[in-house]
Amino acid sequence: MKSIRILLICLIVFPFIGVSQILKNIDEVTPFHEELAAVRKGDKWAFINTKGDIVIDYREDLVKSKTKNKTTSYPYFSDGRCLITQKINGIVYYGYMDITGEIVIKPEYLNATNFDNGHAIVLKVSKEELGRNDLLDKKVVSYSYDEIVIDHLGAQKTFLIGPVHLVYKKDRLRKPPMIQSYFLSPNLVASKSKDSGWQLYTLNSSN
Repeated sequence: MKSIRILLICLIVFPFIGVSQILKNIDEVTPFHEELAAVRKGDKWAFINTKGDIVIDYREDLVKSKTKNKTTSYPYFSDGRCLITQKINGIVYYGYMDITGEIVIKPEYLNATNFDNGHAIVLKVSKEELGRNDLLDKKVVSYSYDEIVIDHLGAQKTFLIGPVHLVYKKDRLRKPPMIQSYFLSPNLVASKSKDSGWQLYTLNSSN
């Protein structure tokens, strides 16, 4: 009888030892990438570690990216970088944050891929002043973009395609321009242009 009382006391004092609810009311939970997994509440995403602790709080600037199996899309880390966006004057720009949530490559690209073996492919905008319209008293400006490879700090490594003429208005950039290149291997990129078809580039080469 005494042993039964001790057992009941233990059950009251230590209920369900080893089982606890960490997060609740989550709309979506994704697989782990580099020991971090994205979780969603409404339109905001956060990242948790393998213990279930939120290490990057909920935010709206994370980019849903296709995974390698191309069947699902959600924010994830690759090479310690995760895609983010920022809208400036109605136009969306892409950049990257690190595993602490700090922006390490500022959003300045019209489109960008996830990092793969230390490199990513981005579309970088260029602006050229052609002259001045005296009648309207304003500068005549032309915009274009180049498709380039950058390293994990944002430094340009290889030029791929460009310049591609750009109508630099928010109503014409509701969707980002398509990236025409992809990594064949850690040091080899395939690019397709309208004029010259497919080209192969090795990283760090002169093009």
